[in-house]
Amino acid sequence: MHQPVTNDPLVIMFINMVIVFAVLTAVWGLIEITHMIDPTKKKSDPPAAQPAGGAAPAAPAAPAAKTGGLNAETVAVIAAAVSACGCSADQIQAIRPAEQPAWTGFGRVSGMRS
Repeated sequence: MHQPVTNDPLVIMFINMVIVFAVLTAVWGLIEITHMIDPTKKKSDPPAAQPAGGAAPAAPAAPAAKTGGLNAETVAVIAAAVSACGCSADQIQAIRPAEQPAWTGFGRVSGMRS
């Protein structure tokens, strides 16, 4: 019958941790090799050479354009949310607040009662 090498839990834990980290390192190495030889990766273009003269300062960002009471950031967030739900952003025809006459009527009535 075979006897265990050790019964010390700390030694067993150390051996198991070495095995786990060795496997993780091997998987990491395989991932790095896969990234290096990936044939579907797009080749990056070399950066364009900047003129020898000082670089011109960047133009200040234009303020967000207003479209029907909504700024461009709000429109972008709504388009992203619709795209995340599975629809394309091209399917959005208009973005406008939903008409809720019940809420308006409740506000008027509660205003009169106070």
